[in-house]
Amino acid sequence: MFFRQLLNDSTACASYLFGCKTHSQFAVVDPHVDLVDDYIALANAQGTPIVAVLDTHVQGDHVSGLPELVRRTGATAYLPEGAGVEFEHVALADGDKLRLGNTETEAIATPGHAPAHHAYLVTDHVRGAEPWLVLTGDALLVGDAGRPDLHAHGDLAAEELARTLYRSLTERLLTLPDHILLYPGHYSGSVCGRGLSAHPASTIGFERHNNRALQVVDEDSFVEALLRDMPPAPEQQAAIVAANRSGAAMMEA
Repeated sequence: MFFRQLLNDSTACASYLFGCKTHSQFAVVDPHVDLVDDYIALANAQGTPIVAVLDTHVQGDHVSGLPELVRRTGATAYLPEGAGVEFEHVALADGDKLRLGNTETEAIATPGHAPAHHAYLVTDHVRGAEPWLVLTGDALLVGDAGRPDLHAHGDLAAEELARTLYRSLTERLLTLPDHILLYPGHYSGSVCGRGLSAHPASTIGFERHNNRALQVVDEDSFVEALLRDMPPAPEQQAAIVAANRSGAAMMEA
């Protein structure tokens, strides 16, 4: 399996290009609009087309590169079921799998940071039959959990999303084996979490024992801690979300 993590320090966003060179199929997860040329150049250098582009959720802090990457490569767009976007895509349900040659990606529903959010569990069948790594988006970060207020609106309160996130973490991600590599959607410098590590990778086991958001005794403690002292929301958040839902480029304010 070919795997590359790409970092955008201006927004502290991590994205991923990976897949099977043997069967010439690559995917990109959580692409950033500023890095579209980089994904294409990396794939071209490997002689492998990008055939799938996935977002873990509708981003609220930066413009997604998914629509532009799909336009330029002809790849298929994939988002979590219920994401509410207005462009053509395949809606992935919990447990759905995407096979790229010897590389298999399974969608794990992990709502809470956003109402529709997936982590993507990746298996390299050349190496073994068990999963190797998980792309956690904004659900579980290195050093914290994703803030629950950015997608709260109307009757969907931040506290309700925080409780949903607690269950996503304890019932889904933390049931994975400790050795699973963890690759998040953000790292230190992002407003999507507090006290994030500048090292943009970890393991499930290391986070289980060292992530401050997970060192709580129960759901109420998790919610109280997660909602305390949240940083300001990203600038132009409403415009960013609108652009990512429509698939259109965001106009400069």
